[in-house]
Formats: sequence, structure tokens, C-alpha cells
Amino acid sequence: MAVDYGTLKKGGFMRQKQKNCFSLRLKVVGGHLDAKQLATIAEVAEKYGNGYVHLTSRQGVEIPFIKLDEIEEVKEALSEGNCEPGVCGPRVRTVTSCQGKEICPSGCIDTYALAQELSDRFFAMDLPHKFKFGVTGCQNNCLKAEENDIGIKGGIKVKWLEDSCIHCGLCENICRSKAIQIIDEKIVLNEDLCNFCGRCSKACPSDAWEKKEGYILSFGGLFGNRIHKGEEIVPIIHKKETLFRVIDEAVAFFKENAKPGERFRYTIERVGEEVFKEKIKEAYHG
Repeated sequence: MAVDYGTLKKGGFMRQKQKNCFSLRLKVVGGHLDAKQLATIAEVAEKYGNGYVHLTSRQGVEIPFIKLDEIEEVKEALSEGNCEPGVCGPRVRTVTSCQGKEICPSGCIDTYALAQELSDRFFAMDLPHKFKFGVTGCQNNCLKAEENDIGIKGGIKVKWLEDSCIHCGLCENICRSKAIQIIDEKIVLNEDLCNFCGRCSKACPSDAWEKKEGYILSFGGLFGNRIHKGEEIVPIIHKKETLFRVIDEAVAFFKENAKPGERFRYTIERVGEEVFKEKIKEAYHG
């Protein structure tokens, strides 16, 4: 009976050099696995693999040396521990994220919750080529958002609250982009220099900054045979509805315009950067 390697790859089973052996890629959202899932993965690797796993560069887990005739058993064993196979090939891949504001003091947004929403909406969607989302919580950019087809970076837009200010000068000293100056005992914020890191508002001892969380989007990143930093097109987004409207438009643009085997960045260049930017701006404005 012929083996449908294409279907197996689509379901996360990647052929190895060794005959009838596969490295199984698992579905992991935002790098998050609970203890039960970890125990299940260990048991499957021990029983059906060679007793180890590989952690990928995109927060994924792969179990090498899964035998062809044991694939169905492996799927069943994984499902008992709430684990699912991942995907490969021309479709939306694992959504990566840092730990975000729920854990990290620098975080500006709840990255894992957003990664889960993105995964629920897009994971495994068939597209002309692979497509990657990355979510990072702040300007420290631990997830390197701009490497992804669509990168999302958390930010905080601030506004000085004069009545609460004790004029300690900490915000001016802590601002890495030199967007804050104290002039005649007034805080002057240069919005053109502000990168929405939120450090001033987090450090302020008197809560003298109004904070508004948001999402900074970048499009068309590549980090393979060719390197291209994803580009920001629209201002920081504060509403989740607007965020997903813009993302939906970007994914639709790729799906409708890309040639088979063409990455998002190349589609943007071939169709026209101005054409793409106009579509994204239209979606941003609703």
C-alpha cells in the first residue's frame, strides 16, 4: 500500500533519513505546555521514539524516530494527554510568544492569550506557503517579532498626568529613546521619539502616567535564505477588533495574490508594496 507522505507531513509527521521513520512535530501555542502534556510527551518519546525530544527554534517540540506502522498508536497516546500533532508545509504554523505581562515585568500585553486567539483563528490554515506569527510583549523583542510574516509587539501609549507628578525626574532618566524631557518643571513627551516601551509608566512612583496598551504590527519578515525585517505600516493599534481586521486583510492578501511556494514578503514585492500598504491602511481605518 502506497504511503501518502504529503498527508503525513501536513499532519506534522516529517520523513527522516532513516527508512519508515518520522519526526513528529507537536502543536505548541506560545511555548506553553502544562505538566500533563510534558509527561505525555516524555512517555510517547520513550515508548515510540528514541527516548528524547528536539526543541525547535520556534518553541516547538518534535519527537524523532516515530515508526510508520505506529503512527495511529502515537496519535491516540498523545490525545490522552491533551497533545496534538502540529503541521508542516504551506499553512499557518505554530504561533510563538514570550510570557508577556502576566509573568514578565517588562511585558505590555498578555502575549499568551493573544497567541491562543491567533492559533484558534489561523493555525493550520492552508496558504500558498508557510506563514508565521510571532508575538512579543515589549520593545525588548525577545521573540524577534520582525522575523515573522506578521509580528506583533506589545506597547503602551502614555500621557503625563501633571496633578499626580512629584517631579522626581525618574521618567526622564529611564527613557532609553530620550523622548522625555523636563522643561521648566513640566514633563515634555516627544511622541515622535517614543517607542511605546512603557518604562516610564512602570517606574513612576506616583502613577503620573496614563497608560493605554496596544499592538505594534510588522509585515513581511524573513529570516532564512534571505533576511528582511518586517515593516510597520500603521500606527499602534489599541482595539482588538481593529487588530484582527488588519491581520485578516493581510492574510487574505497573501491567500489571494501569492503564487504557490511564494513567501509573503515576495508576494508583497511582486504585487507592489504600495498596493499592499493601501489595503492594510484601509483595514486599519475600517
